[in-house]
Amino acid sequence: MRFGTLSIIILIFLLFFSSSCLEQGGKNINQGEIHYSIEYGGTLGSVPKEVLPKSLIVYFKKDKLLFEMVSSFGNSGILNLSNPEEGIFDTYFSLFTIKYYYAAAEGEVFPGFEGMDGMEIKKTSKTTQICGFNCKNAEVTFPSDSSKVMSVWYTDEINVKNSNISTPFKDIDGVLLDFFFYLGTTEVHFTAENVYNKDINDETFTRRNDFKRVSRDEINKFINKMISL
Repeated sequence: MRFGTLSIIILIFLLFFSSSCLEQGGKNINQGEIHYSIEYGGTLGSVPKEVLPKSLIVYFKKDKLLFEMVSSFGNSGILNLSNPEEGIFDTYFSLFTIKYYYAAAEGEVFPGFEGMDGMEIKKTSKTTQICGFNCKNAEVTFPSDSSKVMSVWYTDEINVKNSNISTPFKDIDGVLLDFFFYLGTTEVHFTAENVYNKDINDETFTRRNDFKRVSRDEINKFINKMISL
C-alpha cells in the first residue's frame, strides 16, 4: 500500500514539473522574457524545417519590445524592435553575412505580414490559462476563406503597454501567449512555454548600427525568401 501511495506522489510530481508552460516570477510583471515554441504550416517551399527558427523570444520592458526569431543555421533570423520613446519601429533581417533593416513609421505594421491583410478579429467570451496567466480569446478570419476560424489567446496580466503595436494584432489589448502569423504564404504558430520576470537592459531596445537600411519592399523579399525558399 505504501508503494502505491509513493507511486502516486511521484506521478503527481512528474506531471507538475513536466508542464509545457512555466511562469517564473508572478503576474503583473512589467519587464522580462516570454519564450515561445514555433510550428510551421502551409507552404514552405524547399527549405528544410530544421534550418528555420525553432523558438521566439520576446523581451519586454514597460512599452518597449523586441521580438527575436533566430535560427542557429547561418545566423539567420528576423527581429522586430518597438521603442516608442525613441521613435524606433525596426525590422531586422540577417542571413550569413547579409544584415538589413527597415525603419517603419509609428503605427505602420511591420514588414512580412502582407498575408494578413483584411483579417477580421472577433473577441469571444472564452477563457483559459497559459503559463499561469488568465487568458482571453479572439477568433480570426480572412476574406479568402471565412469558414476557417483561427484562435488567438492573450492576457492583461502582463504589464506591457501597446504590446501589439506595429503587428497585425494591434487592436488586441493584451500580451499574446498563443497566436499565429502569416509570413508570406507560410503559417507560423507560436505557443508560450515560459514567462520570466527579469531585469532587461535598456540597450536591448536600441537600434542596431551594424545593419544596412533598406526599403520595405527589399526587406519583404528577403523575409519571404528565408521562409519559403
